[in-house]
Amino acid sequence: MTATPSTTVANLRDLGGTPLPGGRTVRPGLVLRSGQLDRLDLDADPVVAGLGLRTVIDFRAAAERADHPDRIPAGARVLVGDVLADKLNSAQVPAAQLKDLLSDPAVAEKHLGGGRAQALFADTYRSFVNSGSAQAAYRMLLTEAADAGSGPLLFHCTAGKDRTGWGATVILALLGADDETLMAEYLSVNPAVKHAFAPMIEGFTAAGGNPDIALALIGVFPSYLRAALDEVETRYGSMEKYVSEGLGVADETVEALRARLVV
Repeated sequence: MTATPSTTVANLRDLGGTPLPGGRTVRPGLVLRSGQLDRLDLDADPVVAGLGLRTVIDFRAAAERADHPDRIPAGARVLVGDVLADKLNSAQVPAAQLKDLLSDPAVAEKHLGGGRAQALFADTYRSFVNSGSAQAAYRMLLTEAADAGSGPLLFHCTAGKDRTGWGATVILALLGADDETLMAEYLSVNPAVKHAFAPMIEGFTAAGGNPDIALALIGVFPSYLRAALDEVETRYGSMEKYVSEGLGVADETVEALRARLVV
């Protein structure tokens, strides 16, 4: 998978080109991931204009969508799958609260210091697997990605690292990518995410904030992804059973996904 040099969409990556066993790869130009599309400008961004996007899946919460509405390419349809809806109804979670949490170092230290940020993220990643709202969102992602009628598809959240990262992991795992490839792709967004949030991090640390807390919120870490993968293993025993039993995705849909995306 490769980063795509967009000037108006942060953290844009094509799942195409990801290596698969037996010398196969993921077909390029069909399924892409990114951060939010609030600054998308097709006139100024020929890279994105050339993608011919036909479907956009937005994993963000209602407040995130209201604060930073996506700019959608003409002719594309938008589908909303609020991954964190169930989680946000029970407690605040870091994946959707970056700016709030980094606005006050004292509040951040109280709620997130001493390893609490990492623990919160691990809990959030487990919810990607076990919450009803997340299951509905990822079911939609797989169903759409398997459907040739969806055309080139882009899925995203705010930073394009957590909710989006799990979606990419599930797709690539179903296509046969090995564990090393899954982790490498998951971690590969760190430079782009840190660049996008650099001013926020600098402001937080300049105000006396703990840089480890900022990094825990902004970056992605192996322990985060492993929390979700362990939840899959514990609850379902395999990624295939998670997809069939947890997400309710038919075997025929998975076969269609592989036929469409493996080359």
